[in-house]
Amino acid sequence: MPCRGGTPPLTAAEIAPLIGQVKGWAVEREHHLHKTFRFKDFKATLEFVNRVGAIAEQEGHHPDICFGWGKATIEIWTHKIDGLTESDFILAAKIDEVVVAVPGFRPA
Repeated sequence: MPCRGGTPPLTAAEIAPLIGQVKGWAVEREHHLHKTFRFKDFKATLEFVNRVGAIAEQEGHHPDICFGWGKATIEIWTHKIDGLTESDFILAAKIDEVVVAVPGFRPA
């Protein structure tokens, strides 16, 4: 469910159990999630970014994506509250589910 604002961001104590459920994601300054994905080439990276874009549109929750040849970096936070919500961790988990189906994905 997209955040409408007015909800306080998660605290460090609330983030701690959630971060353990999304492998490879890091929490930056208790503000956003961050992860870099590696691929064999630009085409595979673009396919991944397009899959993430489809999820983002479906969920109404849009991460920041930076990509180039062989890698994509994703940052997730809830812009309306300028911090993390449980929905950010759900989006991270959904991204992790689609990446394994991308030909050319190189797990860390």
